[in-house]
Amino acid sequence: MVVTFIELLKKFADDTKLGQTAATAEDREKLQRALDKLCEWAELWGMEFNIKKCKVMHLGHNNTKQVYTMKGQQLEVTEEERDIGVTMSKNLKPSAQCAKAARTAQTVLAQISRAFHFRDRHIFVRLYVQYVRPHLEFAGPAWSPWLEADKEVLEKIQRRAVGMVSGLRADTYEERLRELGLTTLEERRHQADIIQTFKILHKKDSVRGETWFTMASEANRATRRTADPLNLMQQPARLDIRRNFYSSRVVERWNEVPASLKQDKSVNAFKNGYKVIRSKMVQHK
Repeated sequence: MVVTFIELLKKFADDTKLGQTAATAEDREKLQRALDKLCEWAELWGMEFNIKKCKVMHLGHNNTKQVYTMKGQQLEVTEEERDIGVTMSKNLKPSAQCAKAARTAQTVLAQISRAFHFRDRHIFVRLYVQYVRPHLEFAGPAWSPWLEADKEVLEKIQRRAVGMVSGLRADTYEERLRELGLTTLEERRHQADIIQTFKILHKKDSVRGETWFTMASEANRATRRTADPLNLMQQPARLDIRRNFYSSRVVERWNEVPASLKQDKSVNAFKNGYKVIRSKMVQHK
């Protein structure tokens, strides 16, 4: 690909994404030139971009909302787009994704509830775990919510599912979860974050760790944190969106994981060990 001067150029199947920090007029001109180069490259290799489907998403409160074109056609501006199954909004908050996930999960849950009048805990929970919960958790580390309203949008679907199970003795939602061997969705997102961090740092995923994290051992001075070679350094964050972004929100949680557990070589061994730790912490709350 010929566009080498742009901050972001990603291709996945037939989707192409181009991005650039556009703080100055020069930046905006650079982005437009990149679009022109892409069109030239596509024409050279006999690949046509569907310009009607190409859109611009402007990010940031001070964005000048420059008009961009491809082959002389003005690109449509969008405020919300689906990216590999995840709904992204221009404010970068996950509210739209949470609402979409909840709607889909509720539709599936309603179908299951109509098909099973007696909801045996073993069968119904298995159906929920296999067919409903994945909609509430798909790509969770990429969009994990931090606003209580968004968390509740997701949690109420599981609360509704638990309430459908026949023969439970417990009264409260939390007690019923324990009776069924389940945890809250918020707890599951927490564990998913930590497991994903383990995979990245141990190169179990095709993800470059240095893109996401700075190791605490790279600090200029020795501290208790730098004693563990797998500890991470917290980067400064001014906005809530940045503080709650995956690579920021996991740092403190990851550093609290026992050093011996972080050294595990197997993902399953780490996952099981961390579940034990978290179950004890939840019980003592």
